[in-house]
Amino acid sequence: MLRTITLILFVAFGVPGIAQQVDTLKQKTDSSLFHTKYLPDINLVGRNTGADILFLPEIVGTTINAGKKNSLIVMDNVQGNVVTNTMRQVMAKVPGIQVWESDPSGIQIGIAARGLSPNRSWEFNIRQNGYDISSDPFGYPEAYYTPQLNSVQRIQVVRGAASLQYGPQFGGLVNFILKDGSDIKKPFQYETQQTAGSFGLFNSYHAIGGQTDKSHYYAFWDHRRGDGFRENSGFNVNTGFANYSWKLSKKLKLGFEMTHFDYLSQQPGGLTDAQFAENPYRSLRSRNWFDVNWNMAALNLDYTISEKSRLNVKLFGMTGDRNSIGFILQPTVADTISASTLQYNQRRIDIDQYRNAGAEARYISDYKAGNSTQTFSAGIRYFRGKTHRFQNGRGDNGSAYNLNTLAAFPTDLEFLTLNTAFFAENIFRIGSRLSIIPGFRVENIRNTADGRLGFSGNTEVKVSNENRTRRFILPGIGAEYHIGMTEFYANYSQAYRPTLFSDLTANPTTDVIDQDLRDARGYNIDLGYRGRIKDYLFFDVSGYLLQYNNRVGLIAQQRLDGSFYNFRTNIGNSQSKGIEALVEFSPTKAWSNQPKKGNLSFFASIAYINARYSDFQVISRQGNRLIETNLKNKRVENAPENIYRMGLTYTRKALIVTAQYSYVSDAFSDANNTIVPTSNGLIGLIPAYDIVDISGTYKFTEKFFIKGGINNVLGEKYFTRRAGGYPGPGLLTAEPRNYFITVGAKL
Repeated sequence: MLRTITLILFVAFGVPGIAQQVDTLKQKTDSSLFHTKYLPDINLVGRNTGADILFLPEIVGTTINAGKKNSLIVMDNVQGNVVTNTMRQVMAKVPGIQVWESDPSGIQIGIAARGLSPNRSWEFNIRQNGYDISSDPFGYPEAYYTPQLNSVQRIQVVRGAASLQYGPQFGGLVNFILKDGSDIKKPFQYETQQTAGSFGLFNSYHAIGGQTDKSHYYAFWDHRRGDGFRENSGFNVNTGFANYSWKLSKKLKLGFEMTHFDYLSQQPGGLTDAQFAENPYRSLRSRNWFDVNWNMAALNLDYTISEKSRLNVKLFGMTGDRNSIGFILQPTVADTISASTLQYNQRRIDIDQYRNAGAEARYISDYKAGNSTQTFSAGIRYFRGKTHRFQNGRGDNGSAYNLNTLAAFPTDLEFLTLNTAFFAENIFRIGSRLSIIPGFRVENIRNTADGRLGFSGNTEVKVSNENRTRRFILPGIGAEYHIGMTEFYANYSQAYRPTLFSDLTANPTTDVIDQDLRDARGYNIDLGYRGRIKDYLFFDVSGYLLQYNNRVGLIAQQRLDGSFYNFRTNIGNSQSKGIEALVEFSPTKAWSNQPKKGNLSFFASIAYINARYSDFQVISRQGNRLIETNLKNKRVENAPENIYRMGLTYTRKALIVTAQYSYVSDAFSDANNTIVPTSNGLIGLIPAYDIVDISGTYKFTEKFFIKGGINNVLGEKYFTRRAGGYPGPGLLTAEPRNYFITVGAKL
């Protein structure tokens, strides 16, 4: 059915337009699509077009995007609740983006694509202004910090082919480009947005910015609080940012920025399916808390060597703390007061401390070869990340947030990641239409783990002194063939995922780590057709293949003495293949260049995801025997087969109104594809759901606007994930019907 829908949309909207406009298109170019070169990172690409989705230009700054499947989200034009980072609205026109929706504050986003896990977006390379913001992109790649979207100019999304220039992640790149004052045409401007909404939501955003002949700056402070849509789910969030850039000469520009982020949220815990059916918004945990404190700094240098060559250097550093305290047993276990002690049970405390630093340098240059201009880009990277992890601490039996421990942490570990990399890509232009873009990336990664896993009596149980160094070469090649303002594109790029810290720290009393444990490796392939027909049709239709090999897991094994243990090793491969299609069509613009009664546009973002295990070994213990099976052809967990997002936008003068429909088919929470949920809610089917959102903006003047909306208009009761630990365990309910209203001004 999906293939039929995609074909109908493409034929109905795309092919006739191409045939009718081919002569006109030969005479036009669109700088927001393919041919812009050396576009500075500070420019507001597409802001004045009114479009919320574009393609990345062929070259942005020192980065090559040609031949890669990509999307550029222009945040000024996005309709929806950006205050709480509602990603199903923000990324509605990026086909196939799966979103975990269980956080009422929008503090942490969980997104994925192509059958990968959305867990804190760890299969994507998450960046802000081009540098890493996750806890450790190689050892513990979870994104605890997400920029406040009020402050974001645009979001760059590059699929798997981003592995060559940014890093090896299978999902690709998500880069948040923050406002920096470069679009402000006066020395000082004050901006404010005040938002109120359901469940006690209040958000206050204040920013100043400006530009002179030699510099520009931007700084903001954002405060958000709310009660949450479930009991015991209140939150308090603060985000601050400051950026200043100097033009030291015509060729040299230097910029410095700092980011602070902190929040404290209460975690309502997970539910069983029976508890969800009774009341999906109840909470069985009142003493669970989560706290994050994140600080980052970056220095950016842009140097124009000549008209044909540019250099960019980034230095960045981060200190971050992630803390939690709570009673985190399964939802079938009540958190009750003991009749003997008249007190609650003691809570568990976990603390992570991240200390990271890095540098990246990128160079790009044009040169002549034959009758065409070619482009060469290369770069180097250094990263050092240190994580100090304290786990299973004995907390108090109170209810308030604190990190007071009653004894030493049983688990006290130190992890170190050292990474150096080199990449190079080249655009070979063959004539005026065809480009071939080969490239490669060389990675050197060293992971170490040391410390204490726990106590056995009074004896420390030490982790084996893990020290793993590996070097990879990742090749890739892309291509584009231009037809006016449309193009065919194709790409092949290799990717990998290093073994995580958790893979290196198994309990030696129960688990054994395979000394030949290999990193997960694989590749992405894209083949598609995209472009624009005048200003009434925008489309991108493609097929993909993602091969994911050497997945890490546990299998049961038996020693010669008859005892059993868990063996952590590579146990299988998976493959995802499917279709990703976006079509946006304006019938009013197709019929008239200047519609008198406003503009009406439709979009359909469709993804078909066939993610299955091609080989997945399972050895389990049953009594005194080992039973071996293989999960070949089982669906990959957390991978829905269909994701549809469709919408209608009406624009007239100062008014914009958007209605959006989202559908996500069912998914399994485990590799065994268990349908009937377990009694504790940790394993079972994640049912399909569909959501309707409505939002709108009215601009009184260029300085004042009002925005509002209703999310989940039909009041769908649904959940998108089952958690085995934090922030559960159990199924985690998604947000019910809610509203927001924002008043904003720029003075």
